Amino acid sequence: QVQPVESGGGLVQAGGSLRLACAASGRIGSTAAKAWFRQAPGKKREFVAVISWNGGSTKYSDSVKGRFTISRDNSKNTMALQMDNLNVADTAVYFCAFGVWDDQTRPEEFEYDYWGQGTQVTVSS
Repeated sequence: QVQPVESGGGLVQAGGSLRLACAASGRIGSTAAKAWFRQAPGKKREFVAVISWNGGSTKYSDSVKGRFTISRDNSKNTMALQMDNLNVADTAVYFCAFGVWDDQTRPEEFEYDYWGQGTQVTVSS
């Protein structure tokens, strides 16, 4: 059974940085697309970023483009999200997910089969 596990969340001041990590327990192919989503209190879960199996393709939501960077290390079966210039609107629970890349579909609608439990990110003003 594959289980993504997030880490690295915490409290940071606006303008600061955090780096989230996602490791996979269990066997998962290195060909899986890996993504980050987030959910703020009272809001729907939203797509943040996704990276293809070899890291050659990435997609970001407009709200984080230019501030967040997604990366992966297939040799360690890990993924990361570097978050810079954070603002209060970035406060949310962040989830990692593994799925199937589909060039014909928006990244938030890829088939994601595995989800982590989430890690809280809180940005104070």
